[in-house]
Amino acid sequence: MKYMRMIALLLAGSFFLGGCGGKIRRGVEVNGVKVGGMTYAEGAKLVRDALVYLPLTVRTPDGEFFAELDYSDDVDSLLRGAKRDGKYTATVRREWIALEEVLDMVCRDHAKEGKDAQLVFGADGFGYIPETNGISCDYHKLVADAVLALKEGKTEIALSCREVSPEVTEEKLRARTRLLATFSTKYDPSNGPRSRNIALAAERISGTEIESGEEFSFNGKVGKRTAENGFEEANVILEGDFVPGVGGGVCQTSTTLFGAALRAGLTVTESRPHSLSVGYVPPSQDAMVSEYSDLKFVNPYPYPVYLLGRAEDGVVEFSFYGMPDGLRYEVESEVLFRLEPPPARVVEGSEDRTLRAGKAGLASESYLLVYDALGNLRSRTLIRRDTYACVQGVEERASAPPPEEILSEEEVS
Repeated sequence: MKYMRMIALLLAGSFFLGGCGGKIRRGVEVNGVKVGGMTYAEGAKLVRDALVYLPLTVRTPDGEFFAELDYSDDVDSLLRGAKRDGKYTATVRREWIALEEVLDMVCRDHAKEGKDAQLVFGADGFGYIPETNGISCDYHKLVADAVLALKEGKTEIALSCREVSPEVTEEKLRARTRLLATFSTKYDPSNGPRSRNIALAAERISGTEIESGEEFSFNGKVGKRTAENGFEEANVILEGDFVPGVGGGVCQTSTTLFGAALRAGLTVTESRPHSLSVGYVPPSQDAMVSEYSDLKFVNPYPYPVYLLGRAEDGVVEFSFYGMPDGLRYEVESEVLFRLEPPPARVVEGSEDRTLRAGKAGLASESYLLVYDALGNLRSRTLIRRDTYACVQGVEERASAPPPEEILSEEEVS
């Protein structure tokens, strides 16, 4: 009996709520639309026809597109809960179900990867390929703007894009390939074989890139001084004398490179003097190379250094390029003492002449001087201490004629 009475009461309540025939109470207005006395369906349709359903436009650099929104409202609840003569405002809610997925796609479509600038380097010098800027899109801002626009009834948002420079730009590459130092020496261009040896060695070195921390080897780059390797016979210093040898003149190339490397701030790890001093650089600034002696130096800079060389018109020259450290490097020599050569050796011959000039020996030192940007001397470091041998001269004297060939005055007359 108890449960039967509860069911009866529920049915009676239901009849009472629907007793108005499912119609809206009299005098009700929603958004200025009079719907009193209409059925709920009729009133809802009339109100919804008058509602404004705002779109959402997304602006991008390539144009605009309309978001596919879902709309919902509170019209039904307002009508069913409306009181007689009540005036109400319906609210339209906009929803974008695929908001994050669509906006992620928009950002990816408009973003672009930048390209680093490129450096082209060889024996002919430098070339630069400019960088290409990338485009970055702010996905998180776009999502936040969309959510706020839906909430506040805004009808437009914009994709935020900006150009992004790549890590390596042409400007940076040019800053890393500035001239560090140039050094040159002169030679006699009329000596064909020696000139060609100098030029061949310089040609094989030019266009070399030395990475940070890498050690350069002259012998490793130039190769053996043999006829098979392209070198010709010219004078070389051997055991304190000048004698013909394949590759003569190459030591002037290595000496010039040595001078350029020191002035460019590179760290010389191996160099040796000639047994005799040479005339194209001050003492203790030469660098003799042979099968058993090399010129080596290391790049101490955080970036590569680049090496160009040439030998023409009696001048051999090397230039180093890289990122300057703000210091200036100079080299100076100091002669400690000289050794006079012994008296010239005399040999008989057909005429009086000097076959080989005598040359004094000497002891010397070379120093690396480092100056700061203001010209202040920061350090003076010993590079090498050397001893060069003296050279004994050789004089030719004409032999005296035999006694029988000497005529008396009487015989002459």
